[in-house]
Amino acid sequence: MNLVEVERDAALVELKARVRAFVQRHAMAMESSSHANNPEALDAALARLRPIAREHGLYLPQMPRAEGGMGLGWVERSVVLEEAGRSYLGPGALNCAAPDQPNMISLLRQGSDAQRLAYLRPLAAGEFRSCFAMTEPAPGAGSDPSMLLTRAKRVAGGWLIEGRKWFITGAVGARFAIVLAQTEEGPTQFIVESSNRGFRLQRAIAAIDPYAIGGHGEIEFADCFVEDDAVLGEVGKGLVYAQERLQPARVSHCMRLIGRARRALELAKEYVNERRSFGNRLAELQQVQAMVADCHLDLHACRLFILDCAARMDAGVDVKTESAMAKVFVSEALYRVADRAAQLMGALGMSEDAPVALILRELRPFRIYDGATELHRATLGRRFLQPNQGTNR
Repeated sequence: MNLVEVERDAALVELKARVRAFVQRHAMAMESSSHANNPEALDAALARLRPIAREHGLYLPQMPRAEGGMGLGWVERSVVLEEAGRSYLGPGALNCAAPDQPNMISLLRQGSDAQRLAYLRPLAAGEFRSCFAMTEPAPGAGSDPSMLLTRAKRVAGGWLIEGRKWFITGAVGARFAIVLAQTEEGPTQFIVESSNRGFRLQRAIAAIDPYAIGGHGEIEFADCFVEDDAVLGEVGKGLVYAQERLQPARVSHCMRLIGRARRALELAKEYVNERRSFGNRLAELQQVQAMVADCHLDLHACRLFILDCAARMDAGVDVKTESAMAKVFVSEALYRVADRAAQLMGALGMSEDAPVALILRELRPFRIYDGATELHRATLGRRFLQPNQGTNR
């Protein structure tokens, strides 16, 4: 589907309106500064919102109907996730927030029947949360997963995991982690429950985005024994699975954060249409008009990037290149939108009396998360410099 088809599709227009109404009426109404750096309070708010989302038929847009989801394709999800993303509570309320959303997809693709029963079903039901543990302190894995230092070695009856992970989103209060560790056969994914005595949450890391579900944790794995059935997928294929996970995860992040930037712009437009200075409304100033126009240009380009990726994924086409390009452009463009919105609102845009300053803070780390933009640019450049590559772009 192209953008015109999406905007004219009656079912998608109706679905978009339902998500927007839910977010406006329920999620935004529950937003509170008490949720900042408070994963328990945030979890409590989401627990109240999720039954309402179910009642409205808006729960689990990313999951098949057989698993209790809405069974939406990627183009359809782009509409839902953008609208849900207008509130920091929206994606979690619909249970389509990271890291649980990509973890569900990983369990659906690589999980055994027993793993799906034990972890996927209750995760989808919102009974508990999870995290994905890959990033490590220097000199360990970050943007380069090949630098993985966490090790898992075979022992009688299972595996012993040793290592340290940090900036693990969702770690505070998570029931389990999908852990990437090096083995003799190669990087491998393990399901490790947080109740395991070898799983030690060292601290919650205070970060620029205080409303991340489950915060960002530092975890130590010390004498962490797991049985053989803790392996997720095949031994030695962890990096392959991680790449399969990251491509759609990046696109999903873009979808949600387009909604956040849109909200910042909506608030700024309301402000400049009402605020008067030197005898005129700010909206009558050409410089203000130009800033608003630039925001709409960026948002439109972001949607086209994401719709292209979504249509390709629906068609079963690999989006390794397209998702990287989208991640670079969208992460930078959305920050520009929020930055302009904050500037347009003056002192109010710098304060926590309006959500714009918070949205600006939420958008900044996206240029780091899921691979720094500099890494993506370098990788894309090398790829496009190969013979017969990138000539149609």
